[in-house]
Amino acid sequence: MQVRAQVRGLRRSPTKVRPILGAIKGKPAAAAIEILRLLPSPVAAEVAKAVKSAMANAENNYGMLPSRLQVVAVSADPGPTWRRFKARARGRISPIIRRTCHVTVAVDEV
Repeated sequence: MQVRAQVRGLRRSPTKVRPILGAIKGKPAAAAIEILRLLPSPVAAEVAKAVKSAMANAENNYGMLPSRLQVVAVSADPGPTWRRFKARARGRISPIIRRTCHVTVAVDEV
């Protein structure tokens, strides 16, 4: 049975988060946390929190052993986009688009 955890409204673009998720997909959960700890990206800490949360959900809600958990599915879906405008020369404006994403991590026993 897959157990999920989500981080919603992460202030990063989904395209910047997806390569980090690709590094942990299919790995044991403990190894995934170690990989994320060593990655230089600041997004890795947020993804590690989601993996730890999924592990805690599996252990506390379903009695699964943390040592047997594996990351089976990860996704970074687009969240709400913040749209702002910045003043430019000659009375014009240019858009500022701040993207967010929802990260979903699913773990399962091997």
